[in-house]
Amino acid sequence: MVLTAYLLALMFIWTGMSAKIVVQPCNRHMFDSAVDNCLSDFNKSMETSGYQDSCPWPTVKRIYNQLEICVDDWAKRSWCRGHGFLVNTAFLEVHKVYFKLCGQVHDPPLTTLILLIGPVIIATLLLPIFCVPLTTWNSDMTSTSGL
Repeated sequence: MVLTAYLLALMFIWTGMSAKIVVQPCNRHMFDSAVDNCLSDFNKSMETSGYQDSCPWPTVKRIYNQLEICVDDWAKRSWCRGHGFLVNTAFLEVHKVYFKLCGQVHDPPLTTLILLIGPVIIATLLLPIFCVPLTTWNSDMTSTSGL
């Protein structure tokens, strides 16, 4: 029995049958059409988010996760999972359209800046006024006690 299994394994290795694993190629057309459907659903959901005015991220996280699941699912179904650039290209376009304002930093209003910086500047300017009498008071005490 062991000899038979050994001979069969040797025969498979010798004929090359053990190395003939067939992997289907990426069905790009199926992937693209399915991703277009996923994106159309996402686009409909994003119309009311106000993405043109500010970053919509916290409020659209659920919708974005649904898009991610949909795209990943179709990448598996169409055998395009190993072709990460296809998925990345789809999400890059989504980020260019909907999340372009999320990375921008805006300066705070002038009143906020004044309230934050003003006390530090005032303290810096007033510190010598309070420190000079303290340092001279101690030296005055030592000079008068020596008389």
